[in-house]
Amino acid sequence: MKKYDGVNKAMLDRFATRPGRKPLLPELSEKAQVALMCRMLIKEGWDEHIAGHITYRLANGNILTNPWEVAWSELTASDIVTLDPKGKVIDSDWNVTPAIGLHLQLHAARPDVHVVIHNHPHWSGIWACMQKVPPVYDQASAYCGVDLPLYNEYEGTFEDESTSMSAVEALGDAKWALLANHGSLVVGKDLRQAHLRAITLEWRSKRAYQVETGGGGTPLNDAEVEKVAIADKNGFPFIWEAMARKELRLDPSIID
Repeated sequence: MKKYDGVNKAMLDRFATRPGRKPLLPELSEKAQVALMCRMLIKEGWDEHIAGHITYRLANGNILTNPWEVAWSELTASDIVTLDPKGKVIDSDWNVTPAIGLHLQLHAARPDVHVVIHNHPHWSGIWACMQKVPPVYDQASAYCGVDLPLYNEYEGTFEDESTSMSAVEALGDAKWALLANHGSLVVGKDLRQAHLRAITLEWRSKRAYQVETGGGGTPLNDAEVEKVAIADKNGFPFIWEAMARKELRLDPSIID
């Protein structure tokens, strides 16, 4: 059985289903959860002015996304846009990015993918521009395993359908990717899983850059990474809720 910091998978499963005496979060609409995700990730380095988009496919096939005109740092639940599976806006006067095609194609190609995140993050963006994959130097960098594809056929922005489809095909069944000279892409089965992957990618990239500019170190080998990677299907217990509470303390209006 895999171990994580002295705690085995069965223990993680038990903790994930026992949140303690108080609710970890108030009841949140799906739009509120997407708005919170944007606020949470901007604090993790996923912050490039008004760039970037998150899509969240609902059980009925419709898709929630952030509007083009509004920065992630100012989003509230009422700003989140609902799209049909083809990308038509259902319930908003806001616009959506022309690059939404990448997300729609990913959702169509990957039934397992209900969340897609793309932006030009600070630290993983550096590695994408260097066209290198950051090594894993510490435990937090290893949360989501080793494999990190680098899509290195930059042909422009993702407004072009053939360009975005080539990125979809290059991603294959991977959970994330670096987009050379562009940014980063993360997918997940739900918001919790996608959040862990997004923050792990940025932490891994930041730590690797710090270590290598500081003189270098010895990366963990693949076997060591797999030993400390989080095997629990729900991700790291309680971290999504903790980061969401942090944002709600700063701005309770996010969920309005």
